[in-house]
Amino acid sequence: MRRMTALETHPAKPAEPVKRPRSRKPALALREQNKADKRERIRAAAAEHFTRQGYADATLRDIAVHAQVGLGTLFNYADDKRDLVFLIFNEELGALTDAVLAAPPATGGLIDQLIAIFGAHYRYFGSRLELSRILLQELTFYSQGKHAGEFLTIRQRLITGVQSRVALAQAAGQVRQGESAELVARLLFFVYSAAVRWWIAAPQPDAEQGLADLRKLLQMQMEGLAPGAAQALAKLA
Repeated sequence: MRRMTALETHPAKPAEPVKRPRSRKPALALREQNKADKRERIRAAAAEHFTRQGYADATLRDIAVHAQVGLGTLFNYADDKRDLVFLIFNEELGALTDAVLAAPPATGGLIDQLIAIFGAHYRYFGSRLELSRILLQELTFYSQGKHAGEFLTIRQRLITGVQSRVALAQAAGQVRQGESAELVARLLFFVYSAAVRWWIAAPQPDAEQGLADLRKLLQMQMEGLAPGAAQALAKLA
């Protein structure tokens, strides 16, 4: 009888398939989705409480309960009530600003172009009046918090867009070139910034009436910027 070999008595085990490390992408994607969901719940809850109760009476604890998150979790998304206001507005206001600046310039002169840009903001603020009053009357120059910096960046994009229109108007001879386009843009933005606050403080602000007033203010400002105005002002001095 033939003696069996070791290989025959102990056959080799089939090779096990190589285990590849599981991709972390699904877990990371789920984690990011959960964060986005919490952020949106907090944003929506804050908007509802500020609108219904007012900024002063709304509390972070009530907002957290409404959003179904712990108070500590809420602080991961916003530093305080002011920061929540910026969280409410930044995404929509940023998209609005980018869209209106990307659109072809309105026909006509610089004032028509400015009214097209600022008019989109008037109508947006008018569509959510109570929240916009909080933003415009109380928080515009507040610069602390997780979301305040983004708000200020959006504001600067708006000013830069105005600056580009001013530069074109200067090149076309509509605005004198003695001042930098950046400085003139800031001046025009300040006119808008004050006018929109004056307008939204009215009991029943009407966007078209507010824009008519803004046009007059800009026209008054532009008359001082027209070619030859510097010499005329110097003669009056």
